[in-house]
Amino acid sequence: MAASKDAPQAGVLSNAALVGSATMASRVSGFIRDIFLAALLGAGPLAEVFVIAFRLPNLFRRLFAEGAFNAAFVPLFAARLSQKGEGAALAMAGQILSVLLAGLAIFTLLAEIFMPALVLALAQGFAGAPDKFDLAVHYARISFPYLIFMSLMALFAAMLNAVNRFFAAALAPVLLNLVLIAAMALAVLDGVPAGDTRLLDYIIYGVAVAGAAQFLFVFIAARRAGMRAKLARPQLSDDVKKVWGLAVPGILAAGIGQINLLIGTSIATGQAGAAAWLYYADRLYQLPMGVIGVALSVALLPELARRVAAGDTVRAHNAQDLAVLAAGGLTLPAAAGLFALAAPIVTALFERGAFTAADSALTAQLVAMFCFGLPAFVFVKALQPSFFARQDTRAPLIDGALGVVVNIGLSLTLFPIYGAPAIAFATVMAGWVTLGLMLIRMARRDIYRLSSAMLRRLAAQLAAALLMAWALIYAATIISPPSDLLALSLWLVGFIGSGLVVYGLAALALGAVKRADISLLRGRR
Repeated sequence: MAASKDAPQAGVLSNAALVGSATMASRVSGFIRDIFLAALLGAGPLAEVFVIAFRLPNLFRRLFAEGAFNAAFVPLFAARLSQKGEGAALAMAGQILSVLLAGLAIFTLLAEIFMPALVLALAQGFAGAPDKFDLAVHYARISFPYLIFMSLMALFAAMLNAVNRFFAAALAPVLLNLVLIAAMALAVLDGVPAGDTRLLDYIIYGVAVAGAAQFLFVFIAARRAGMRAKLARPQLSDDVKKVWGLAVPGILAAGIGQINLLIGTSIATGQAGAAAWLYYADRLYQLPMGVIGVALSVALLPELARRVAAGDTVRAHNAQDLAVLAAGGLTLPAAAGLFALAAPIVTALFERGAFTAADSALTAQLVAMFCFGLPAFVFVKALQPSFFARQDTRAPLIDGALGVVVNIGLSLTLFPIYGAPAIAFATVMAGWVTLGLMLIRMARRDIYRLSSAMLRRLAAQLAAALLMAWALIYAATIISPPSDLLALSLWLVGFIGSGLVVYGLAALALGAVKRADISLLRGRR
């Protein structure tokens, strides 16, 4: 009995580790991509145009590929697979694929026609800079078809996730980074200098090519797994209506963080360079967000969906407990370490070429602010599957929407006074408001409650993380960061390694981490 009780927990964490490792590869290659971007584009007008042109389709990638469609589709597909067999499940997927493709074609056509309005909504600060606005519209039109490939990829990724195959979809974003790195390298070989508008031709066309490459990668993986959804005549069947009835609010619920960032980016375009600083800061705090939060969310949903469908609330609660502990145990030290080392990390990654020391300082300030909200963002990701597994995408949407209201109110009020840091502060507060509302709702519905034992474990994790941050900050006053890039990189490796040792020892001493947790992470039962 004990072994079977541990099985789902071991499966959730081992699957999360698998997704996390693939996501880590994506984020590391993404940092290499952003190092090239910072060196070639800096934080000036070209960087701002890139951020807007890339943000539009990439927003939908984050919404679809990293949560909402998966949350709506996986429970229904898994139920159809277990109740009526593979043929019926694939027929349902084919119906959804047909409607999705038709809808995407219409939506993309409308977006291309009304792109000036979309860009203005995303970059209101460009209204007073016609040249920058026209460039953003031009390149956004080129990049927008990326949405088609990402949305189709999301369907096949969700089918793979439903049968516990996570690796291909998690690894696919690496292709985006490799294609963009190759595009920028080609531009340099062709003699295009840093800060030249022609760089955007290479980069933005690369986005469209990378979208096709990612879709084909996941499509082939799905076919090899026997997940072959066939196109049919588009029609709004009951299955299609049910999936999209769940997906539409789920898109907004799962993408609250991205919506907050979108709002922040739009407001930030009113300050020169702010949109680019936010982009680079977002890339840094999205590393633990993606590796931990998204990985746990993707791996936890199929497990919870099966347990909820079977009426096994005890094991569903155990799996959610473990996801929360994993989220805290990994995110709190990541946030504390990133806060303590924000300035040298930004300097080492981005400060070269067109990216100046002033850009580094302002980006590091935003990174440090985002660190205060990182635990909230990841906990929200870890808790959302409890709603999605019960086919409830509206409740997280409501909680997230209230967070968005807080974000908009604070951003509009504080940005004219404090500039870009106000955007980060507003985003952080929105994250904690959303998390608090979600925990209250879960307790009232008797879906999930944090027990006193869980609260003690989380408090111990926080204490260990704070001790680590203090140790890093104190050590940096004794051994200050060097200016040479190689020496700074070695300094960071040493400090990060030392920080991990301090956190690990403190976590074990305080009871934040137990040996059984490590065994589960390895997939042992």
